[in-house]
Amino acid sequence: MTTKPVNPWAALSALCLGFFMVMLDTTIVPIAMPSMLRELPTGLNAVVWVVSIYLLAYAVLMLLGSRLGDRFGPRRVCLAGLAVFTVASVWCGLSGDVGTLIVARAVRGVGAALLAPQILAFVGHLFPPAERGPAMGMWAATAGLGTVAGPLLGGVLSEHLGWEWIFLINVPLGSVALVLTWLLVPDWRPRSVRSFDVVGIVLSGAGLLLIVFGVQNGHQYDWGTVFGPVSVFEIIGLGVALLAGFVFWQRGNRREPLMPLSVFRNRNFSSGTLTWAIFGFALTGMIVPLVLYLQAVLGLTATMAGLLTAPMSLLAGLLGPLVGRASDKVNGKYLVMFGLAALMGGLGAVALQASPATAPWALLPAFLVCGLGFGFILAPITNLAMGAVEPHLLGTASGIFNTARQIGGVFGSATVGVLLQTRITTSITNEANSAAASLPAQYRAPFVTDIVKSAASGGQLVNNATRGSGLPADIATRASELATHVVHNGLTDASKQALLLPMGILLLGILATATMRPVQPLVNKPD
Repeated sequence: MTTKPVNPWAALSALCLGFFMVMLDTTIVPIAMPSMLRELPTGLNAVVWVVSIYLLAYAVLMLLGSRLGDRFGPRRVCLAGLAVFTVASVWCGLSGDVGTLIVARAVRGVGAALLAPQILAFVGHLFPPAERGPAMGMWAATAGLGTVAGPLLGGVLSEHLGWEWIFLINVPLGSVALVLTWLLVPDWRPRSVRSFDVVGIVLSGAGLLLIVFGVQNGHQYDWGTVFGPVSVFEIIGLGVALLAGFVFWQRGNRREPLMPLSVFRNRNFSSGTLTWAIFGFALTGMIVPLVLYLQAVLGLTATMAGLLTAPMSLLAGLLGPLVGRASDKVNGKYLVMFGLAALMGGLGAVALQASPATAPWALLPAFLVCGLGFGFILAPITNLAMGAVEPHLLGTASGIFNTARQIGGVFGSATVGVLLQTRITTSITNEANSAAASLPAQYRAPFVTDIVKSAASGGQLVNNATRGSGLPADIATRASELATHVVHNGLTDASKQALLLPMGILLLGILATATMRPVQPLVNKPD
């Protein structure tokens, strides 16, 4: 440990700048999806992979990142993560095709996995237990601002500079974070790790990859054969089996397990980790349907869509420190339950109001309710889950806790993405068949066929819907009007139905949080 004086708030501020980039990257991409669909020769499923691969790499390697911090020191691993993340940001910005972009995004996920677990470990090291509430509030405010500011910043950058700049913006931020972390954060060495759980890393990583691949690409393969005799459900089943093997391996590993199961004996940590995963699922899962509705249906530019959601970001950021302090004085589980219910209610209000004719700013109150929910969730759930963890387990617990949120985010992105694609096809097909009835009989089938073929292109549907249909001039105008009506109604219905899934998951989070106990500050315990 360094002997020079350490200002804990300055050190935490430096760490939070890097964490802000990591959280920003979880949500900045979806709002640029229409731009990517226009400028890259790809479809909606590939662009969803650009979102998911970052979350997957982040989740798979998070536990390893926490173990590396235990062995080599959190500051050193944090610096390595910042360097990888910043270099990969340049790679993403220079990618000329979606395949390269997906690979570069995966490398960014590696950097995030090295960086993120160190933050909460440092909170436990820099602040005594009785003073961690405000520190958790600062961490929560950073997480909230980074997560929900992504759409605004992504909208401005992608519209005015190009989608590449949603990645390149991290180059100056990452450079500043590297310098500040080097100067302000102590070189703390918590303990030595004898060995790394290579078997655990392989089992957990392969299991998650197979499940996410199967879920996200199931629609693409019509839930049938992927290659040879191997089907989508067999891939998912193998992934589940590998994760089950991972749990059994952790139970039997007496040396240095990647995920010590003993930490789950603490009820608050177990329930809090589950709630954190559910929050990650809902947060990531809600973004793509909202972006598709705001831009493809309501016709907002990326910048306007970001501005519409900006008050949600601001409210969440303002509430974070205040609720963090409150969680030291009252039973934090009720704050979290209120936040989960508010987020669920806000999404429900959006779904109820959504229609092709809805005025965009009429959605602002619902988004503010969502922001209220964010502000009441982040700090208290972290304080409840991590507050009762023994000091020597803080690094490991931090890695598990952060991994849970990212795994939730991976499955939120994958499952809501595939649900959205399925509902787009179904809703637009139904709308097209209904609208075609107003056209002469000989033009109905071509009209429906062209619209259904374009359904996979997401935001480009309106422009492509009637191309190549061979309609005569006197029918073309009417067909174009009908196509716009069909696409807007179909995308609206699909987006509303996709939002029901994160809403249902949030209800499970309320039930999990209800089982938690109040945290008693460990004032008299040595840190």
